[in-house]
Amino acid sequence: MTETQAPAEFFGFKDSRSVDGTDTRAVPAFVFGEELADLAEQDDRIVVLTADLGRSNRATDFGARHPERFVNVGIAEKNMITTAAGMAASGFVPFAATFGSFAALLCAEQIRTDCAYPNLPVRVLGHHSGMSMGFYGTSHHSLEDLGMMRCIADLTVVCATDANHLRALLRLSLDHPGAMYLRLGRGRDPQVYDVVPDLALGRAETLRDGSDLTIVATGSEVHPALRAAEELARDGITTRVLDMWTVSPLDREAVVDAARATGAVLTVEEANVTGGLGSAVAECLLDAGLAPRFRRHGVPDEHVPVGPPAALYAHYRLDGPGIAAVARELLTKGTP
Repeated sequence: MTETQAPAEFFGFKDSRSVDGTDTRAVPAFVFGEELADLAEQDDRIVVLTADLGRSNRATDFGARHPERFVNVGIAEKNMITTAAGMAASGFVPFAATFGSFAALLCAEQIRTDCAYPNLPVRVLGHHSGMSMGFYGTSHHSLEDLGMMRCIADLTVVCATDANHLRALLRLSLDHPGAMYLRLGRGRDPQVYDVVPDLALGRAETLRDGSDLTIVATGSEVHPALRAAEELARDGITTRVLDMWTVSPLDREAVVDAARATGAVLTVEEANVTGGLGSAVAECLLDAGLAPRFRRHGVPDEHVPVGPPAALYAHYRLDGPGIAAVARELLTKGTP
C-alpha cells in the first residue's frame, strides 16, 4: 500500500523532526559498546552478547576491539540470556543487549529464573525502550517492561537518562553482586548530565528544586520533565525534579521528602502507567501514610498507534509542553 492509496488517517502520526522513527535533531548517545570496550581494557571479566542487533545498539564498537569477548547469538534472545547466566556463573560479567521489547517481554522467564534467582551478575540491556521503535508497532514497543521487571525479586532495575548517565551506570554495574535490567532509550537522548555523574544505587538525583510540585521522572522523560519545570517557572510555579533512575529499589526517602515538602507529586515515564514508576511511587506514598495531590503520567493502558516517536510523545503529552499541561491540571484540579 502506498501513501496515496492509504486513507489519510493511516498517516496521522507524522512529524517533520523524525526520519525512520528517530528525532533527527537529537544528540547521538549510544555509547554502550564504546564505554564497555574502554572498561574491558582493565577488566577481563567483561563480555558482551547481542542477538543480531550489534549495529543497532553499537555493541559492534566493543566487538571490534575485543572480538574474543563478543558473542552474537543470532535471533535467539532467550538463549542469549541463559548463555549470559552461564558465563556469569563462570566468573564473567556479561552484558546481554537487545530491544527492550524482546529483553523484558520475551526473556522474562530467563531473567527471573536463570539470572535473578541464582543472584548472578548478568546485565540485561533493553535498548530502544518505550515507544522509540515507533514505526515498528506494538511488537517492538516496550511499555510493560518496567512493571514486569520491578516485580522480579533480586533484580535491580535502572534507567539511563543520557550518554553520560549510561556511562555511569555501566561503571557502577561492574561490581554489583546481582542481576540488573538496564533500560536504555533510542540512543539519541538529549543531554541532561554535563559530566559522568557519581551515582549510588537506590539514590535519586535531585536536578531542580522547588516548593509547589515534584516531578518524579525516569529515563527518557527526565529531559522533558526539566523543560516542563522551566515552562512552569514562567507561571510562578517552582518544581522539584527528581531523576528516579533506580526504579527498583526505589528511593523511598526522596519520594516521602518530596511529597511532604511540595504537597503534589507527578510521576512521568515512557511506559504503561500500570505497574511501573508511577505505581512504585504510589505504593511508597501509601505505605508512608501520605496523601499528596498525585498523578501517574505515562502511556495509558493501551497499545499505542504506529508513528514517529516525536509525534507519539506529543500525542501522549510526554514532551515538555505536555508534561507542563498535565502538571497544571494536577495543581488546579487535584488527583484525577
